[in-house]
Amino acid sequence: MILLEVEAVSKHFGPEPVLDGVSVTVRAGERIALAGPNGSGKTTLLRILAGEEEPDGGSCRLHASVHLGFLQQQPDFPPRRTLWDEAAGALADLVWLQEEALEVAEAVGEASDDAERDRLAARYDHLQLELQRRDAYNVDHRIKRVLHGLGFEEAAFAQPAASLSGGEQNRLMLAKLLLAEPNLMLLDEPSNHLDIEATEWLEDFLLESSAAMVVVSHDRCFLDKVTNRTLELFRGTVDDYAGNFSAYWRQKAERLLVQRRTYEKRQTEIAKAKEFIRRNAYGQKHAQAEDRRKKLARLEPVEPPREIDAPAMRFPQPARSGDIVLRAEHLAKAYGRPLFAGVDLEITRGQRWALLGPNGCGKTTLLRCLLGLTAPDTGRVHFGAGVEVGYFDQQLAELDDGVQAVEGVRPARKDFNEQQRRDLLARFGLTGDTALQEVGRLSGGERCRAGLARLAAAEANFLVLDEPTNHLDLWARDALERALLAFEGTALFVSHDRYFVNRVADHLLVVEANRVRVVEGNYQTYRHLIHRRPDAAEPGRSEARVATAERKSDATRTPAPRRTKRRFPYRKVADLEAEIFEREASVEELHRRLADGETHRDGDRVRQIKAEIAQQKEMLETLYAHWEEATELNW
Repeated sequence: MILLEVEAVSKHFGPEPVLDGVSVTVRAGERIALAGPNGSGKTTLLRILAGEEEPDGGSCRLHASVHLGFLQQQPDFPPRRTLWDEAAGALADLVWLQEEALEVAEAVGEASDDAERDRLAARYDHLQLELQRRDAYNVDHRIKRVLHGLGFEEAAFAQPAASLSGGEQNRLMLAKLLLAEPNLMLLDEPSNHLDIEATEWLEDFLLESSAAMVVVSHDRCFLDKVTNRTLELFRGTVDDYAGNFSAYWRQKAERLLVQRRTYEKRQTEIAKAKEFIRRNAYGQKHAQAEDRRKKLARLEPVEPPREIDAPAMRFPQPARSGDIVLRAEHLAKAYGRPLFAGVDLEITRGQRWALLGPNGCGKTTLLRCLLGLTAPDTGRVHFGAGVEVGYFDQQLAELDDGVQAVEGVRPARKDFNEQQRRDLLARFGLTGDTALQEVGRLSGGERCRAGLARLAAAEANFLVLDEPTNHLDLWARDALERALLAFEGTALFVSHDRYFVNRVADHLLVVEANRVRVVEGNYQTYRHLIHRRPDAAEPGRSEARVATAERKSDATRTPAPRRTKRRFPYRKVADLEAEIFEREASVEELHRRLADGETHRDGDRVRQIKAEIAQQKEMLETLYAHWEEATELNW
């Protein structure tokens, strides 16, 4: 069933069109990712689909049965309305149904005419069925479930909505949309202002929903889990891809390869034809030249490759530091309530650490304590020999809003001429007039790139980054990941981008309730370990060398009896984990191939893939058992 049909929509905000003949059809059950670089018109298209903005040309047609919900980014709450009032307002129609049912029930009891009584009884039965279908008798539970899932504490329910922070207000708008249960959702950056736990809750909620949706997001893990179709908006037009973000990324690379070859071949043909015409226009081969000119005029044009340029980000290779880059001992900090305590940490040269934790847990405070920008309540931090720190502050306080970007990236006490600075900005995607704009007039993504360029200019060997992917589009994030992977120094960063953490980090510092945990591996390692081992908090497990305070409290426990006999030969835990992740990735790839429509045309191929999946899963079960034994006996 077609819920929404968009035909030849165009929109201008200047001489060049933002949307230039966009046509899209949205069907029931489709979960569509709308991807494109910053400034490509994604939010404009969503606003047109929602009816909040008129297109200059074309049409949008909604099916009569569609209940559309649009996640707005600029909420406006009336005074004195509490957080709970606003959330409950999304279910106002259910309250009206309940009130009507009560009124009809009273009317049935008062009716004296049999026919009228029968009519009212039938209406009451209909209302009861509708209330049961929509789970109207669990309204409070539904509201609490959504508010808790999006990170609201019960103590905040009575707080005026207008007094919430900007991020909290956006989360409340998302809660209202989810509670309203539209059958078509338009979601513009729904995971903004959510920590990892709340984002994963939202993913599961959306997967349970039967609603169709169009999603704009820079969270690649979110898109991978939630979406099943991808629309790429670029140069004012849309390209359609089957599958989630990862499927789109692969298909995009394949299409680009074909487009480049086709375009280059056509350009070569044109160049040869023009050269032949030029040399023979007035010679003996004049007739052949004229014939080629006519053929050239009839030649169908081939569009240039639909290539989205990613900035060539790069951090200069640094001077060598000592083997120990940073050592923290017994760090603790509290602001009214304890944020963290007993944190012990050692970072060695070449490692890449990610600092994770829920909103409000003190990640930035811990980062600033490690850098000496905030004094801890207790504990000490030592830097190693030759360590030069470069700090990317998520507020970009180092950038002066009143100067041009080309001046803003100038490092202190360094000879750095204008051409060098312009070349540096170009590496981070800021070229032409953009480099001459005042920093305060740049977009969020452009300011972020300028901040990263300034960080690169510092030529530090220890990069510390607080939320560096904020405001970066998918292509800039990919470029930043590649730049950090190529960097031969040391890195420590805070990020909610699981894809970024997975790709870049080799160690995690995870701030959890009442402890800080160290994990040797990336986010996939962490998720795997906490899912596989519900008792992973116990000391002695290889996945986490837990903070000192936790180890001390655990030291008083009676140790569980240890197994002394091995079922499997000795292997390092890290080697087992690497093989587990490799085989899990193989299973995921096999499932993707099995879901491909082309595969199902070949019965033998389907059977072969299913057999391979069964074989890999059998090996995984053995590896899981081996891993559990190794984590217990390898200490």
